[in-house]
Amino acid sequence: MTTELAKNFKYSVVIPVYNSSKLVGNTIDQTVSFFQTQGWNYEVIVVNDGSPDNSWDILREKAKENPCVIAINLLKNYGQHTAVFCGLQHATGDYAITIDDDLQNPPEEIVHMVNAVLEGYDIVYGRFRHKEHANYRRAGSKLISLINRRIFQQPDDLIVTNFRIIRRDVVQRMVNYRTSYPYITGLSLMFSSHRANVWVEHRPRPIGKSNYTWFRILALVTRILFNYSAYPLRVVSLLGFAVSILAFVAGIYYLLRAIFIGVSVPGWATVIVLLSFFSGINTIIVSMLGEYLIRLVRQVSESSSYHLKEILNYHD
Repeated sequence: MTTELAKNFKYSVVIPVYNSSKLVGNTIDQTVSFFQTQGWNYEVIVVNDGSPDNSWDILREKAKENPCVIAINLLKNYGQHTAVFCGLQHATGDYAITIDDDLQNPPEEIVHMVNAVLEGYDIVYGRFRHKEHANYRRAGSKLISLINRRIFQQPDDLIVTNFRIIRRDVVQRMVNYRTSYPYITGLSLMFSSHRANVWVEHRPRPIGKSNYTWFRILALVTRILFNYSAYPLRVVSLLGFAVSILAFVAGIYYLLRAIFIGVSVPGWATVIVLLSFFSGINTIIVSMLGEYLIRLVRQVSESSSYHLKEILNYHD
């Protein structure tokens, strides 16, 4: 019954692409084959995130072969979440599905998420039976999960992944959120209430290695912390408060020492150490405030989080 119900809707599959010339063509073909086999109305939106290889050439050819494939070429590399955000903004389906470009999310597993979301959920995340990721990726995922639970109130029993299906009204709320630093998982949690997991397979990457490095993971953590929370500011505020108390106590100590004991030249080292320490703390605080100010200025001044270079088959 659910399978028959699924034919009443249109599905937008969003695939962010970066340096995947050897894999993305097969990913698109398998995705298209899945929907054609099911007989479902679909569109595949592939977003080239400034790939330095020939990924765009492949996407362009796929769009020419199939009018249901929409190829978008971004001006430069903005990051995976910005590329997905762009794809969601161009999606027209009743449901949007996000998958990776490297076939680690098998397209045939989409049927499980569709069956689940049609039970009335806002969003369904694929939960991997076994994650075929490197250890550092798993460690990074755990760190980001902790942040999600703290900032976006992610339920303890909910596992979020990049393999997900989102109902149209949630997608609309997400893309209407004005930000220069989109974080898709956070936005999906912010603008949904009825969520679920469904078990899916996760395959090893057939060719090459993941584009996600420790640097990209840390950049994502920074994006979340500075754009969706005030935790860094609160931390440095507490640090500044603690330092001010220590400075006040130290000031009283040295004042009393000067009154009752006197001063001596050897105390010069203590003064230098204290000045260096407090100057360092002040520098940290000012730097943190500067980071917030920079991002605030960008948020206000930039009209879009990305810029398009070329788009094919969009509302032809």
